[in-house]
Amino acid sequence: MNLLRFFFTLSLLITTASLASALEKPNIIIFYVDDLGWQDVGLNDLDAECPYETPNLDKLAAMGMNFTQAYSPAPSCSPSRAGIITGQHPAQLGFTHVDLGKITEGRPKDQFLSPYLDQHLNFDHLTLADAMKDNGYKTGHVGKWHIGPSAETYGFEFVDHSRGVHRGMKDRTKDFSTAKDKQYPLSQEKYFPFSDKKPDGISYPYDQLTESALQFMTENKSEPFFLNMWHWMVHWPVLTRNGELLEYYCDKMGQPFPPTSGAEDMTLPGQQNPYFASMVTTIDWSLGRVMDYLKNTDDPRNPGKKLIETTYIFFSSDNGGAEKKAKEIISDNFPLKYGKTNTEEGGVRVPMVVAGPGVTKSSRFDGLVNQLDYFPTILKVTASSIAADQKKRLSGLDISEVLTAANKKIVDAEGKERTHLFWHYPHGGGNMKSAIREGDFKLYQHAQAGSYELYRLSKDGARQDIEENINLINDPQYAELAKGLTSKLNAELQAHNAQGPYLNPTYKDNTLQAASISQSTLFGQQASLTLDPQGPAIAKAYVIYLPSTDAPQKKHRNETGIDTTAPQIRVKYPAEIKDKGYFVSATIPKGVSGYRFILVDENNFLIYGEEQAVGDEGSEASP
Repeated sequence: MNLLRFFFTLSLLITTASLASALEKPNIIIFYVDDLGWQDVGLNDLDAECPYETPNLDKLAAMGMNFTQAYSPAPSCSPSRAGIITGQHPAQLGFTHVDLGKITEGRPKDQFLSPYLDQHLNFDHLTLADAMKDNGYKTGHVGKWHIGPSAETYGFEFVDHSRGVHRGMKDRTKDFSTAKDKQYPLSQEKYFPFSDKKPDGISYPYDQLTESALQFMTENKSEPFFLNMWHWMVHWPVLTRNGELLEYYCDKMGQPFPPTSGAEDMTLPGQQNPYFASMVTTIDWSLGRVMDYLKNTDDPRNPGKKLIETTYIFFSSDNGGAEKKAKEIISDNFPLKYGKTNTEEGGVRVPMVVAGPGVTKSSRFDGLVNQLDYFPTILKVTASSIAADQKKRLSGLDISEVLTAANKKIVDAEGKERTHLFWHYPHGGGNMKSAIREGDFKLYQHAQAGSYELYRLSKDGARQDIEENINLINDPQYAELAKGLTSKLNAELQAHNAQGPYLNPTYKDNTLQAASISQSTLFGQQASLTLDPQGPAIAKAYVIYLPSTDAPQKKHRNETGIDTTAPQIRVKYPAEIKDKGYFVSATIPKGVSGYRFILVDENNFLIYGEEQAVGDEGSEASP
């Protein structure tokens, strides 16, 4: 048996080595969907069958591996996207929500404040696009960005931020595309779904996002390429320009076509919104267009092969599904608890499929996996390298051996098996939480209440309490487990320099004293704050640079030509703390019109200095 095991392992190593030799630079596609829930596709159906049809995703899963316990880095859009493109945990980036550049000073009723988030992802971070470009790849981004200026600023050479077919419309019940539509003409080709009404299939409106992806691949197929394809769907607004597709789902769900106007009519519980169903299948159609192109196109770099044989596709969603908007019911993540902007399972567990050279076909992996794993995995399968100090910053693990069945477990560089994942979401008013998942269990740490919750999601691999209904935190049987998970979570938060939530100095029932600014001064380019020595000292200090009040308004999101070496506006820079925490200073670069200090005192209060224009020297701040 030992000899058989030796030869089996040797054959795997030879196969992997041969694959790497034959495909030194395979192509990479990240196909990212916005707000697609774990139960919004049929891959991991629990209880009732998902009514949304995704035949192309099913085909992709048959070509590769389905990850049944895959997670996004965060429960909302921007931090997940920043995490996937840098490979760093959102907590480590200090980029944990979508409220970028927003200062919320709090109200008397608010005990806690969310941390200040940079207005955009700091230009200093190495991105996956940078790494791929440095290793000989052509880089392209199409679709949503939402982490800063144009993706061109972050290493992408080909960029199109078009929303494609997902644009608002005057009346979603009838303003459907036609064959003669100037912007969204219906295709002559017919596609899924096939029905008694439409046995030959239906047409789809022109989608610039998908066409740009195909254009990028066509123009760059002679070289290794990295395509970052980030759809705006299935995010709100919930609508479709495809009347035939909407009719198909209205018929399937037993609803009238066209639907009656008004969002109040889309209030049926569960997964009964035909508009949302149409968006899910439109995403699948787009995936099918990409897959068909790869299947039908020769790879110039590998004679005799099609691009589908030399390309990895990473499919997933930026966070859990959205369930409701105002009165409209969008979808339902049940049996998972809650949805996006929550650290519960419904907010962070997502569908995920990976297919490509050497990936075991029609396989599945039930261990814990995170999209932060994409960066190191892509480096490995493309035989790419980055500087050692940059590699140390990566938060994920290389999962390439799991993809090829060379290993049944995800391990780190030292061969130690992954044990847990964690999330940090210090936002959402009363919903500020951090969480950790290890094995069968998941623990939550509530900032406001200072309390914990513990759930057993599974037992020996079988479903147990995936609904997170039975809180075990006060069960003596799990006291040591809860203590251990709490310790691990706090260690992760500390190791990743997690920020917030912070105490609000204006909260009406504060029992602790907050630091108080006694004077704000600017001499030349040197800005400083003096703190009241009778109050607590400052533990952390930052400064942000403000735009000129007469500066032109922010340009379209496709804005290019940004000077990434210039001082970054509304991005935190460390300030210097002196005099045992009672004096803070920072040098304001020339050309900056204004600044503002952001302080955290030793009692964990978040204090904002006043906005100061450069030139207002010697001004005193309000105490």
